[in-house]
Amino acid sequence: MIVRWLPTFLGFPVGGWLAAQAVGSVRGPGTAALAGLIAGLAIGVAQWLVLRSRGADLRWVVYTALGMTVGGAAAAVLTGANTDVKSLVLTGLVAGAAVGAAQATLLAPSLRAGIAWSALVSIAWGLGWLTTANVIVDAESGFIIFGSSGALVVTVLTGLGMRWLLAVETPAKVVSATPPVAEAHR
Repeated sequence: MIVRWLPTFLGFPVGGWLAAQAVGSVRGPGTAALAGLIAGLAIGVAQWLVLRSRGADLRWVVYTALGMTVGGAAAAVLTGANTDVKSLVLTGLVAGAAVGAAQATLLAPSLRAGIAWSALVSIAWGLGWLTTANVIVDAESGFIIFGSSGALVVTVLTGLGMRWLLAVETPAKVVSATPPVAEAHR
């Protein structure tokens, strides 16, 4: 699973670039929400392309985008959209928690697994911003998501977590839109 998960890395820089082109700098909750929606869609699509073979449907994309919208706006409120290292790490923790919680409703077959996934995504995104904040030269530009260096960290951590989650929760798979009754009649 980890090797198949690695290309999801691309969703972060692509989503960040698209959000920056469409919205510009994150200056407050409004711009953070819109930029989060755009970046979240790109991240969600990248992850869905891998997870669809495990039963994920397009709700993965929608829930990821909604989590990023809410998480980005909440982080902007909490940090005042500041771009110092502490604020960026907090942004990652908050946005990651929102995305992880949204995804967990589709991914996790148990409450324990859902909490684990939410916590993992939150911590990974916090570490992603910490990494990027120490590498990027223009963090003050107000990006909605960390750069490639942080995306690599997040992709490896969440890939390992996804591998564990899918192995531990077997035969669980990502929730599909097909109700069990309809599935039984195929």
